[in-house]
Amino acid sequence: MSKLKGVLAGVVTISLGMLLAACGNGNSSSKSAAQSGTLNLSTTAPLDTIDISKSTGFGQTGNVFESFYRLGKNGKPTAGLAKTGTVSKDGKTWTFKIRDSKWSNGDPIVAQDFVYSWRRSLNPKTASPYAYLFSGVKNADAIIAGKKSPNALGISAPDKKTVVVKLNRPIAYFKVLMAYPLFGPQNEKVVKKYGNRYATEAQYQVYSGPFKIKGWNGTNDTWSFVKNNDYWDKKAVKLNKIHYQVVKSNNTGYQMYQQGKLDLTPLSSEQVKNLKSNKDFTQYPYSLVSFLMYNFNDKNQTNKKALSNKKIRLALSLAIDRNVIAKKVLGDGSSLPTGFVANDLASNPKTGEDFAKQQAVPNTVDYNPALARKYWKQGLKEIGEKNLTLSLLASNESENSDPITQYLQSQWTKELKGIKINISNIPAKSALNRARNSDFDIYLSGWGGDFNDPMTFMQIPMTGTSYNYGKWSNSEYDNLVKKAGNQDANNPEKRWNDLVSAAKIVNGNQAITPIYQQTTAYLQNKRVQGIIHNTAGTQWSYKYAYVD
Repeated sequence: MSKLKGVLAGVVTISLGMLLAACGNGNSSSKSAAQSGTLNLSTTAPLDTIDISKSTGFGQTGNVFESFYRLGKNGKPTAGLAKTGTVSKDGKTWTFKIRDSKWSNGDPIVAQDFVYSWRRSLNPKTASPYAYLFSGVKNADAIIAGKKSPNALGISAPDKKTVVVKLNRPIAYFKVLMAYPLFGPQNEKVVKKYGNRYATEAQYQVYSGPFKIKGWNGTNDTWSFVKNNDYWDKKAVKLNKIHYQVVKSNNTGYQMYQQGKLDLTPLSSEQVKNLKSNKDFTQYPYSLVSFLMYNFNDKNQTNKKALSNKKIRLALSLAIDRNVIAKKVLGDGSSLPTGFVANDLASNPKTGEDFAKQQAVPNTVDYNPALARKYWKQGLKEIGEKNLTLSLLASNESENSDPITQYLQSQWTKELKGIKINISNIPAKSALNRARNSDFDIYLSGWGGDFNDPMTFMQIPMTGTSYNYGKWSNSEYDNLVKKAGNQDANNPEKRWNDLVSAAKIVNGNQAITPIYQQTTAYLQNKRVQGIIHNTAGTQWSYKYAYVD
């Protein structure tokens, strides 16, 4: 699954390396960029870490770290550090042959580097936020729980060029997962050499991808990716340098773009309205769904009773006009969700139909104020209340957070008699801490896919998962998801049907209420070519990018 990461609308982010930006303008500045093979990119926040075991996303750093595969176009795995990858008939053993490749310091990349990296990420002392993505690898869950040594993990290196991975069960999306840099190698010699300084600055890290980082000191707002001349496929890399700068305001970004200081810049909703006809206007969809989480373990007993009531949750959902949110509140091309799993993420293995279409449950995310009022009245009667005062928690570190929360407050107050909404728009870190401590009634959050499979979303509502902040629990849902991952794992059609049935339980109950799916609009210079953008996982790949 993914990370409760947010990028928008109070979407709490455990970062994504996220919405960066990148690429050329049309004046003398961009001409010199073209001659030097440089892209000037922006990002909304500083790099939080360059330690792959501790990272919470690789939207940007997927360009400096590589795993067995890379993500190519349309989220398909393409050649990475593995020359070949084969799977046994039962789907439980994968064997990778490592190609001749080097670290950015000239050390050879060997099979043991993968073994070391995986063990380090799984070691509870590392506290990797993404350790759960290893679930399904033999003994991974026991290691995460501290019940077994990291050395018991189902990965081995019989020789310098061979990595063998043992799984508890077949994992349908395993090859795509192996394109995620989290599963890439780490250089043990370098980790030990730098000790506590490891990955705290660009110079205390080595890189396996097309680029390496220069000029990052752990806190600064500018840094560069420069071509890694030790990269195995360096001949395919046309850029010499990618210069990053933190730009927190879309207005500032637009001005810098106009001045030729940025080559691609994200646009605010207001800017979109004015710039839709601009020749440089473009849009990039992303599998991030903004949604509401309800606290089923609320410390306020009245609110706990209310939010545990299905009719009240349905009323809250049906009172929301998502068309208004997408077209007027946001106005950036964001789309309407059918449920908590993103659109255009995965297709039925037999029919090709989008999972999002199949997960839909009528009268759950439609705008139906009459039905909302009916459910609201019934729900209040069932819990013996006439009025409710609920807090709405969100992060204030997104320009969309305030308009979304204001809209929800206004809409609910208008449609649902007796409701009062108190908005708590606070810094992302504080909002996340409150969510983790179940200190909220309703939480505006979100999730972006790490790989192109429904499971990247399906693990969020599982009982006991760390990102299930609202503590919703449903045994039927848990069993279906487990069935998809175990007895039906090697049967694509049955597995798919399990996941569709499970998603319908969440959507039918509105255990999570989706608000919108993100699309970000940009201005991008037409001279910039070859960028690969994916809706899940390592979003941005500049390996083949160039300035024409």
